[in-house]
Amino acid sequence: MSRAQPHPNRLLWAWLAVGLAALLLLPWFAIQEANGLTRLALVWSDERAGNGLMQALRWQRLWLLAAPLGLALAALAALLPAGRRQGTLLLAGPGLALLALLAGGFAIGARGWAFEWLTSHWGELAIRQWGLGWGAFGVFTSLLMLTAFGSARRGLFRGDLFVAAAVLGCASLLALFIVFPVTKALSAAFFTEDERFAWQAITERLLNARNFSLACLNGTSRCGVAWNTLFIGLLTAASTTALGTLLALLAERSQRLRGSRALQWLALAPIVTPPFVVGLGLILLFGRAGLVNAGLEAWWGIAPTRWFYGWLGIWISQTLAFTPIAYMIMRGVVQGVAPSMEEAAQTLRASPLQTWRTVTLPLLKPGLANAFLVGFIESMADFGNPIVVGGQFSVLSTEIFFSIVGAQYDQGRAAALAWLLMLLALSAFVLQRRALARARFTTVSGKGDAGLPLALPPALARWASAIALPWLGFTLVIYLLAFAGGFVQTWGRDYTPTLAHFRAAFDLQWGEFGIVWAGTAWNSFFTTVKLAAISAPLTAGLGLLIAWLLARTQFRGQGLFEFSALLAFAIPGTVLGVSYILAFNVPPFELTGTGLIIVLCFLFRNLPVGVRAGTAAFQQLDRSLDEASLMLRAGSLQTLRHVVLPLLRPALVTALVYSFVRSITTLSAVIFLVTAENELATAYIIGRVGNGDYGVALAYCTVLIMLMALATAAIQALVGERTLGRRSSARPTATPS
Repeated sequence: MSRAQPHPNRLLWAWLAVGLAALLLLPWFAIQEANGLTRLALVWSDERAGNGLMQALRWQRLWLLAAPLGLALAALAALLPAGRRQGTLLLAGPGLALLALLAGGFAIGARGWAFEWLTSHWGELAIRQWGLGWGAFGVFTSLLMLTAFGSARRGLFRGDLFVAAAVLGCASLLALFIVFPVTKALSAAFFTEDERFAWQAITERLLNARNFSLACLNGTSRCGVAWNTLFIGLLTAASTTALGTLLALLAERSQRLRGSRALQWLALAPIVTPPFVVGLGLILLFGRAGLVNAGLEAWWGIAPTRWFYGWLGIWISQTLAFTPIAYMIMRGVVQGVAPSMEEAAQTLRASPLQTWRTVTLPLLKPGLANAFLVGFIESMADFGNPIVVGGQFSVLSTEIFFSIVGAQYDQGRAAALAWLLMLLALSAFVLQRRALARARFTTVSGKGDAGLPLALPPALARWASAIALPWLGFTLVIYLLAFAGGFVQTWGRDYTPTLAHFRAAFDLQWGEFGIVWAGTAWNSFFTTVKLAAISAPLTAGLGLLIAWLLARTQFRGQGLFEFSALLAFAIPGTVLGVSYILAFNVPPFELTGTGLIIVLCFLFRNLPVGVRAGTAAFQQLDRSLDEASLMLRAGSLQTLRHVVLPLLRPALVTALVYSFVRSITTLSAVIFLVTAENELATAYIIGRVGNGDYGVALAYCTVLIMLMALATAAIQALVGERTLGRRSSARPTATPS
C-alpha cells in the first residue's frame, strides 16, 4: 500500500497558523520588566502589552494593519492549487505586508518620526512605538516564510520550498544582524565632524601617512598601520595554516601519533583559553621581567629589554591562539581524503613522497585555503593580543579601539579604518575564491572505500614532528604557567601554595535555606555558560546550513550572501559591539541591556568558522550522494538530515566547539554589551586584572579551561566520528618493487 502524499499547501497553512497565533496571542512590543510573563494576559486590554491587532485597531497604530491583511491574502493563496498564481498572491500579500511593517518600524520610533526629514515634511507625530517583541517576531517570521514559498511557487530555487525558505531566512538574518549594524556604524566615515555628508571625508581619513606610510623601509620611522596589519595577517595566516596542517597530519596519518589524545588536547588547548591568559603567559616568559630575560641576564649578563613587545610578540601570540582553528579545519579535510586515490597512485609505481606531493596535497587545497582565509581575517580582527604585547607596533584593530574609547573619540576615523579592514578581508576572500573556482576536490562519494589511509612518508613525518611537537611543548609551558598562577599567593613575589583565590571566586557555603553561592564569580560564571550554551548550537546549525546553501544550490547574489556571512570576522570585535549598540538601542529592534543581544553577538561573531569548515567539508562530498537521495524522492530537508549531515561530523564538531569556547572567552565584541544583570566571565576577569588581582583572575581562567575541556570532550562524544567505510589503521608506506 503506497503512502499518502502530504498536501502541497500544508506548510502554508502551518506558517499561517504561526502568524495568526503571534498576531493575536503575544504582545507586539517587547516587555522587559520582571513581570513580563504575567502581562501576557493583558494582550487585549493593556497598550504596552497589547497584541498586534489591538495595537492597530484600538490604539490607532494603523500601519500594523498590514499584518492581518498580509495573512488574509496568504489564506486566500493557500486555498489555490500550488502554482504560479498562488506564488504571485503570496508575493503580493505577505511580501508587501512584510515590507510595509519594516518601513513603519524604521520610520516611527519612541519619540515619533525617527528621521528629521519626515518630521519636517509631515509634522510632529503623536503616536509612538517601542521595540518589537515576540508577537512581531512571530508575524515577521511567518510573513517571511510565506514570501519564500511564494518565490518557490513562481519557479525560483527550482520550486523547492525548503531551499527558498532557507535562503531568504538566512539572508534576512545576515542582513539584520550583520549588514545593518555594521553599515550603520560604518556610515560615520562619510560624515564630517559637524555631521555633514561629504565623500572626501573618508578619503582624508584613509589616505594619510599614519595608515600607508612606508618610511620604515629606510629606517626613519614606523610603517603605516595598514601595512603593519597586512604584514601580521599574512605572517599569522601562513604560520597557523602550516602548524594546523602538520598537527592534523600527525593526528590522522602518523603511525606513532595517530589518534593520540594528548596531541589532540594540546593542539586544541589555546582555543579554550581567554585571550589575555596567553598574553600573560608570554609576558611571564619573554617580558622584561620574564623568565627568559632573567636567564639571559644571569647566565650571559645581557640586560633585560622589551625585545618581545612588537610585531614578534603579536605574531607568536596570534599563532598560539589561532592554530587550533586551522587544526580543526584541516583535520576534517585530511579525514576526507579517499585512500583509493592514493592506492591508485602507488599502483602506478609512484613513491610515497610522490603520492603525497601529487595526490594528497592537491586534495587538501580547499582546507588550506579556508584555514589561511580564517587565520588572515582572525589576525586582522584580533584586539586582545596586540593590545597586550604589541607595544608601539600599531595595527588597525587597536587604532579603531583608541579612536572610539580614547581621548580623541573620533568615530569617523574609527569607521574609516574599519572600512579599510573590510577591504583587506574582501581582497583575501576574492583571491581565495579565484584560487578554488575551477578545481574539483571531491573525495567522498557514494561508492565504498575500504582502503587504508597512506601513512606520512618518513621524511615528511620527521619534519612534521620536528616542527609541530616543539610547538606543542611550548603550548604546554604557557598553560603550566597560567595554571600555577592561580595556586600561589603572589606570582613573582610570594610563591606560597594557597587556595584563597579559588575560595574568593567560587566559595560555597551552607546557609539557612540551603547552598549559598558566596563566591564573587558565580553570577558571571552561570550567565556565561547559559548564553554560550544557547548560542553554540545555533551557530553550528546556521553555519552548516549556509555552507550547504553555498555548496549545493545556485541563486542570484550568492557571492554577496557568502561575504555577508564572513563580514563579522572582517571587523574587530570592538566595532561589532559598538555597531550593535548603535543599531539595537532604539526601535524597532530594542535589544541593548538584554541577554539576547549577547547571544546574537556570539552567534554572528562566530558564524564564519562554521561556514568555512562546512564549505571545506562539502567540497569533498560528491554531489551524486545528494542526487541519489533526490532520485529516491527524498526532499531537500530529508537529504540534508539523513545523507549529508552524518558526513559533516568533523565540521559540526568544529563549529560547536569553536562557537561554545569563543563565546566563553570573547572579550572585545561584548565588552560594551555586558550589564550588571548579564556580566560575563571575561569582563569579570579583565576587571580583576585591572585591579591587580591576578591570582583570582588566573584561578577563574583555570576553572574556565577545565569547563571548556569537558565541554569539548562532551561535544565530540555526542556528535561522534564520521564513518566512511575505511579501515582504522594507517597503511605503512612501502617502496614499490
